[in-house]
Amino acid sequence: MKARAWQRMLSGRRLDLIDPSPLDIEIADIAHGLARVARWNGQTRGEEIFSVAQHSLLVEAIFSALDPAASRAGKLAALLHDAPEYVIGDMISPFKAVMGGAYKETERRLLAAIFIRFGLKPEMDPAVAKAIKAADCDAAFHEATELAGFALAEARKVFARPRVAVADFAPYLAPWRPQEAQARFLARFAELDA
Repeated sequence: MKARAWQRMLSGRRLDLIDPSPLDIEIADIAHGLARVARWNGQTRGEEIFSVAQHSLLVEAIFSALDPAASRAGKLAALLHDAPEYVIGDMISPFKAVMGGAYKETERRLLAAIFIRFGLKPEMDPAVAKAIKAADCDAAFHEATELAGFALAEARKVFARPRVAVADFAPYLAPWRPQEAQARFLARFAELDA
């Protein structure tokens, strides 16, 4: 018997992890999943988890603040940069390095299908990808120091010094309940997808 390589979503869609179809991707499934996936393997302060949905909103806010003239497509790509994690979970970077190529290729195929589903090119423009990665690193620095117990010196070594002040993004760093993270993610998606 062939091993099952798909997951049933709450929308009723069946997403194939090996060959994901954009037609099997729904934003409601993404928002629901990301709002329930913990960043930092759940090793954060607060009563609630700090979710990937909340992290995605933080990254998009930093990306947009650093480039107010960024295109709608760039902002949408920033919001969706970790969207594959709604189905494969959030693996911490050290574990991704151990897993290597197969994990990264699965993540790449899922992200391409997600981008196509929402009208983006399957591969990001390198300059946009670099800017999103920089915003992601800034977000990770602030999450690490505000939520995950990193000392400033340690965070600077791992993530580099952020280009944005934590005070400018403090509302994004108080963990939200899953329903709130899901609703805010969907609302921002609707603004960018309009």
